[in-house]
Amino acid sequence: MTTDPSRPAIVVVGSINLDVVVELSHLPVPGETIIADHVRRNVGGKGANQAVAAQLAGADVEFVGRVGGDPDAEILRSGLETYGVGHQHLHVVEGTESGVAYINVADHDNTIVVVGGANWSWHDSHEESDHLVAAADVVICQLEVPDETIERTAQLTAGRFVLNAAPARDVSDAVLQRCDPLVVNEHELAHLSGREIGNPSDALVAQAELVRRGARSVVTTLGPDGAVWTTSDEQGTQPAPQVEVRDTTGAGDVFIGHLATRLGSGATLSQAVSWATAAASRSVQAAGTHSSYPDLAEAAEALHLLPEPTSTPR
Repeated sequence: MTTDPSRPAIVVVGSINLDVVVELSHLPVPGETIIADHVRRNVGGKGANQAVAAQLAGADVEFVGRVGGDPDAEILRSGLETYGVGHQHLHVVEGTESGVAYINVADHDNTIVVVGGANWSWHDSHEESDHLVAAADVVICQLEVPDETIERTAQLTAGRFVLNAAPARDVSDAVLQRCDPLVVNEHELAHLSGREIGNPSDALVAQAELVRRGARSVVTTLGPDGAVWTTSDEQGTQPAPQVEVRDTTGAGDVFIGHLATRLGSGATLSQAVSWATAAASRSVQAAGTHSSYPDLAEAAEALHLLPEPTSTPR
């Protein structure tokens, strides 16, 4: 799949949306009408975001997904092409609209409402993309596509399977046992573990439970608190640097794209988490999604600003 042995081959099987991003002075409360400062439209969806992030991080990326038979489909295809992401297996589902996400951004935070559209229409044959999945160094999935698609992809993966269990919903034990790592934020970790997550220590306890259930490794992003990870042998914490936050939209996807690329390049989980934390911290300092994503050199610069990670054997 890859033409450059120094660039890991990554396949993203997932979602792609047209993002409608509204910049506000504050997030509205129920029943409130406010005037927006600005609106922009760009390619999004967790799958597409992670594909672009991985491509910028130094991987050769192929995207497998679904769009509708509408004018948005060509916008989405062109958006992937702009960043060099392969899209031969981005298929049109006639009679269905492409996915759309409505994103409110304010106060260094955001709210997101997603209309999945074609992302949930995987009724046609998958066989033409099976060889891509089987040959990849790393395969990435999210929970914005049907469970059947995720389960099939996990079974076909011969390399490393990375699952971003977002948005929060249950994950079967069969899929969980293929995750290396399972990547979640604190809300998704709370859902999967049944525990309240109030601090990094809570997250480490919850991660250990998921490893006991069969996950090969678990990584949890904690926003300004950085990230924590757990394997069968080790647990660790990577604090985030203090930066001026402008827009957090897509930062989790930057984290996953850089994490997967470093893992595909042979880094340890600890090393990959540090790179991913650095890349995400760089992205939140600028507005927008793909336009704010750092490349490999920019992530390397940000890496020097990271506090030292800590780890303990289990």
